Amino acid sequence: MDNTVGSLRQSAISSREKEIILGTILGDAHLSMLKFNARLELGHSETQKAYVFWKYQELKKFTGTKPVQFENFDQRAQKTYVQWRFKTKTHTYFTELWKLFYKGKRKIVPSKIVSLLTSPLTLAVWYMDDGGRRNDCYGVFLNTLSFTKRENEILAECLQRNFSLNPRIHWIQDGYRLYIPSRDAQKFSALVDPYLLDLMKYKLPYNPVTTSFARLNRARDRVNAL
Repeated sequence: MDNTVGSLRQSAISSREKEIILGTILGDAHLSMLKFNARLELGHSETQKAYVFWKYQELKKFTGTKPVQFENFDQRAQKTYVQWRFKTKTHTYFTELWKLFYKGKRKIVPSKIVSLLTSPLTLAVWYMDDGGRRNDCYGVFLNTLSFTKRENEILAECLQRNFSLNPRIHWIQDGYRLYIPSRDAQKFSALVDPYLLDLMKYKLPYNPVTTSFARLNRARDRVNAL
């Protein structure tokens, strides 16, 4: 039987590829269901171009073309935003994840996330996508605003069980997000630091190599967040 979807043969997926895919789905990526199977779609701003190309290299066997640049003019801000994006070809594995992570058009947190989110690499990719550190303390956060309070609770339980972290759920203007307090800063940083790209190191409140905490600087952090 020919298992080809389009021009992509349904070859085995490595553990590393699965961990990266899962991290980016928890973060900014989107799964889109086509006629028979789903595909992965992702994009990041111009400042994170190198991060997009890192993902492309890691998932290259699923793609047909390199990342492309898109420009979007915001009428309200009167500003042009640049983004780099790529899409994969369809694959049965993406279909399996789409069934777990989507309810209609809404991305959800699967009830079985505790058995999926077990790798520090997945946590690191999720953090590179959607995380940051506070500029008034050494706590870090994961922007989980699109998820419900109960879904945030499920994620918090998963992080506690699998990584011995103790997240809190904070309400901000647009929804709930996970906050990992300062007392877990060293533990969290040690978990993800080996997998973070150099351009993302500024997000860490603690450097496990130099065993030093980052200097708190609100002005600098505002610049890095742009």
